[in-house]
Amino acid sequence: MGESVEAVKGKVNGKAVASLVLGIVSLILPYVGLVTGIVGIVLAKLAFKEISENSESGRGLAVGGLVCSIIATVLYAIMVLLFIAAVGWFTVFEV
Repeated sequence: MGESVEAVKGKVNGKAVASLVLGIVSLILPYVGLVTGIVGIVLAKLAFKEISENSESGRGLAVGGLVCSIIATVLYAIMVLLFIAAVGWFTVFEV
């Protein structure tokens, strides 16, 4: 009865936690979101591999981190492409 939840479930994968944190940060912070999103995706992939090999818990955290990181990376990539297109558009029609 005195056992902790962590002892019953097993060790939580640290890369999964880091992936979730970076995924959330990438959605919130405007200028570093692209970089933290990419790092979050890489950490989530590594976490999935370690979780399956070592029977660790944290798969849901890794999924959440992967989803948040992918959404943020795609949004920031679209914003960068739109910025590049806008700069190109205005330099073409400069008087």
